Amino acid sequence: MSAEARLREQLCLLAKSMFDRGLTGGSTGNISARTEDGGLLVSPTGTSFGRLDPGRLSRFDGQGRLVSGDKPTKEMPLHTAFYDTRSTAGAVVHLHSCHSVALSMMPDVDPDNFLPPLTPYGIMKLGKVKLLPLFLPGDPAMGDAVRGLAGKRSAVMLANHGPVVAGKDVEAACNAIEELEATAQLAMMTRGLAPRALTPEQISDVVTTFDVEWDS
Repeated sequence: MSAEARLREQLCLLAKSMFDRGLTGGSTGNISARTEDGGLLVSPTGTSFGRLDPGRLSRFDGQGRLVSGDKPTKEMPLHTAFYDTRSTAGAVVHLHSCHSVALSMMPDVDPDNFLPPLTPYGIMKLGKVKLLPLFLPGDPAMGDAVRGLAGKRSAVMLANHGPVVAGKDVEAACNAIEELEATAQLAMMTRGLAPRALTPEQISDVVTTFDVEWDS
């Protein structure tokens, strides 16, 4: 099996795993990954994470031209913004995960550091998550907003919509976005209960020990 064939299978397998566990439903969410030749494999528009076909993934060449497969997701501007601004990005995942969307609706969240520091793992895998405003689905302005971050964030939260995460490869991106949703779930579960979060000193220790990108 070629490297691209393995990547196609991996994209569909990981997407189905997230769908089966309720991390995104219906035909929501999209996923992409870099190929060895500098192109992209992307989930097609209107498809379900639970039923992606490896042979029908949208295939782009290194110049950004669609060369095979079905029409890509309408959220391509989000994906290309991460690839164009983060040299380490090998994959991008976008979900409509419920707890992170719920947390984005809360009036007191910090737009520059969306996730509260409840465990070390959200910090380790995501750094600071930027909360972006509400955009209409498919609006190219979402990509412009990501570009405006100049590659300083690996993850953003689209208000009232869902998270978007870039990783070094598709497995890393999926692991990170699952950590984002898990942390958001903890935040909603403990909301109003004054949980003991990590102290600034503990956050600094995590950032230093695990060499976390921590944009100030």
